Amino acid sequence: MSSFKKKEIEKRLIKHFSPTELLIKDQSHLHQNHPESKTKSGHFEIKITSEIFLNTNKIDRHRMIYKVLDDLLQSDIHAIKIKALSPNEN
Repeated sequence: MSSFKKKEIEKRLIKHFSPTELLIKDQSHLHQNHPESKTKSGHFEIKITSEIFLNTNKIDRHRMIYKVLDDLLQSDIHAIKIKALSPNEN
């Protein structure tokens, strides 16, 4: 199931942000014993670089990503760690 979630996250982020770099790591295996893992097993780490993030702050970038993934966050994803950058950032 996590593989499906990872592919869905990737598809949505590519569609909405046209990233020049996108790395998604499924970290779910690190949280298997957490109570939430029985219903929401998805723990992901995302690094994304996009021109869309130019002139936006970190909070707004996270909000943009949360909006795109909202329904997954409500049902399948327990946690995400996000590093969202514009092309001129490392």
